[in-house]
Amino acid sequence: MEAPSFSSSTSSSHLLAFRSSSTYSRVLLRSNIQKNHLNFKSFRNFSVRASSNGHSVVTLLDYGAGNVRSVRNAIRYLGFDIKDVKSPEDILNADRLIFPGVGAFSPAMDVLNKNGMGEALRTYIENDRPFLGICLGLQLLFESSEENGPVNGLGLIPGVVQRFDSSNDFRVPHIGWNALKIKNDSEILDDVGDHHVYFVHSYRAMPSDENKDWISSTCNYGDDFIASVRRGSVHAVQFHPEKSGDVGLSVLRRFLQPKSTVTKKPIEGKASKLAKRVIACLDVRTNDKGDLVVTKGDQYDVREHTKENEVRNLGKPIELAGQYYKDGADEVTFLNITGFRDFPLGDLPMLQVLRCTSENVFVPLTVGGGIRDFTDINGRHYSSLEVASEYFRSGADKISIGSDAVYAAEEYIKTGVKTGKSSLEQISKVYGNQAVVVSIDPRRVYINDPNDVEFKTVRVTNRGPNGEEFAWYQCTVSGGREGRSIGAYELAKAVEELGAGEILLNCIDCDGQGNGFDIDLIKLISDAVSIPVIASSGAGAAEHFEEVFTKTNASAALAAGIFHRKEVPIHSVKEHLSKEGIEVRI
Repeated sequence: MEAPSFSSSTSSSHLLAFRSSSTYSRVLLRSNIQKNHLNFKSFRNFSVRASSNGHSVVTLLDYGAGNVRSVRNAIRYLGFDIKDVKSPEDILNADRLIFPGVGAFSPAMDVLNKNGMGEALRTYIENDRPFLGICLGLQLLFESSEENGPVNGLGLIPGVVQRFDSSNDFRVPHIGWNALKIKNDSEILDDVGDHHVYFVHSYRAMPSDENKDWISSTCNYGDDFIASVRRGSVHAVQFHPEKSGDVGLSVLRRFLQPKSTVTKKPIEGKASKLAKRVIACLDVRTNDKGDLVVTKGDQYDVREHTKENEVRNLGKPIELAGQYYKDGADEVTFLNITGFRDFPLGDLPMLQVLRCTSENVFVPLTVGGGIRDFTDINGRHYSSLEVASEYFRSGADKISIGSDAVYAAEEYIKTGVKTGKSSLEQISKVYGNQAVVVSIDPRRVYINDPNDVEFKTVRVTNRGPNGEEFAWYQCTVSGGREGRSIGAYELAKAVEELGAGEILLNCIDCDGQGNGFDIDLIKLISDAVSIPVIASSGAGAAEHFEEVFTKTNASAALAAGIFHRKEVPIHSVKEHLSKEGIEVRI
């Protein structure tokens, strides 16, 4: 693992020094033993697949940013070995090349240009060699980008990569499962058809007369943008096949084996637009024996009300995540509530959960908990960017920031100055705002008169205990244990300006109650911001998902306990939503 090589604020020597410590060595030894035990079955299956495919080799251009582990895992899952690009010659000598571009346009081009790989990549593609670009790997083929720019690209396809227009009420970033419109013949898209594929981006290229011969599919999100290109042996897609389930795996398989018959085809779909997402959340912590377990609390109390007062144990995180993937979860979120908050990079067990999960779960993974600047017991300082890098490189697609984002927002509201030093700003700048989720944990405070507080209030659907008609939502930190003098509305507006790409909106009052989401709160926040909002806390029935999607502008809804306890299966939620005319991924 290594931090992004293009970040001046990231010190690889710090990580190396950390890894030489005795603490790291002991925990690594224990984690490796766990990993070997957990991965034996997947290793055995991989060996069988690889031998049947002749140990075919795929060259991977990994320039050091974002979650490329998922692409690696998908390639290996399909039975192929990987050779990493270490020099321009490795690109020119590749039999087939995959470029999973993750992050921001400008830093990526800086790396490619500084080490000579940009020119080698241009030559490789101009010679019509087998190529698959993913996400940023598509955008870099164009002439330039407006992201932190203008910045010149590889100049192979006419056009400028531009930010989505959010003035038409479409949320930016474009995050979620959307449908494709197939334009031209592209054998790698043969199995996509009426299925959703996963997008996560803020910038896109638009069709034009100059680039129309390249376009193999488009996607509609406000306007029709370029979803994939193909010319000869050269392919590139804006979506993430490695995060698009069986549909995405079929895309990768057809690129890697263009003349093969795909044996496992995705089930029939009816995709027409952006789907509402159903997300499974796993609160992960150590129990009193030191084992990692999935737990769930009522108003964040995760202990059983018994004589033993033990931590509530609802299963093992890797196994549950794998089951939810099979059940149809659109994303899996890990919220790390264990005891490593003073030493985030020492949290090897959580990193290991990500690594093992991403080997067989091909939908987006989000992780939150303890991602911030910190100083270890030896006085060595680590930036939040270094911490986030470890999580990205271990399999996370998005990072969730909680308390640290509250502190940054408070300072920003107080001074009106973006310092660029907060974890939110640092990670967003390097990885793009689509990689940063801010988790907001508010509690309802009832009042009689909106003029009694300086924060945004709502007229509540259900009156307070003393007949109050209004409420404001006080944000908390430290897992809901400390209230702050900032409202959820003010916090949401501030973190959007600081670089958040998505908001995970919890509600302490509703958590674990099973009576439905706090519609008043979710409507307040989803109407206030132009980034996607994930509704959380309170789901107890499939009808609650329907309610939040019909009464608010939430883009996704998250649940935990009802899935863990098998009270409401994920497929039942999706069947209900589909029956009610709400588009979901099948």
